[in-house]
Amino acid sequence: MIRMAELDPDMLSALKLDAPTGFNKILGLRYLEATGARVSAELAVTEDHLQPHGIVHGGVYAAIVEELPSVGGTYWLAGKGYCVGVHNATDFFRPTRTGATLLAKAVPVHQGKSQQVWRVEIFGQQDKLTAAGELRVHNVYFPENENPCA
Repeated sequence: MIRMAELDPDMLSALKLDAPTGFNKILGLRYLEATGARVSAELAVTEDHLQPHGIVHGGVYAAIVEELPSVGGTYWLAGKGYCVGVHNATDFFRPTRTGATLLAKAVPVHQGKSQQVWRVEIFGQQDKLTAAGELRVHNVYFPENENPCA
């Protein structure tokens, strides 16, 4: 269940959480919760997510670390702008294979006028921590909401 009450329908459509396109459609994340204070999603691992050795490609984890904070940060801006990732640090702890479901949870560490930092944890088989990371995002304000600190 996606909690989307914090944004107006135009922002919901802009985030494309209701109908993913492009890379997000290929990635296949299914959002469970999305607010300015927490984002969670799950991913059913398929062969499309694997690297040649049969385990989930590290880029899948890095993409999840990029995606969830960008969504949560944009929710936090409450229609005044959107977020873009500027630094992604993702660590990989254990391999995951096809058939598993990954559960990702993101929470903010810092939310300021010009940037935010979010922590993401990704759990795999037997609810074990599989990967984790932090994403620093830049808050991009729409012209009518210009950030005086930018």
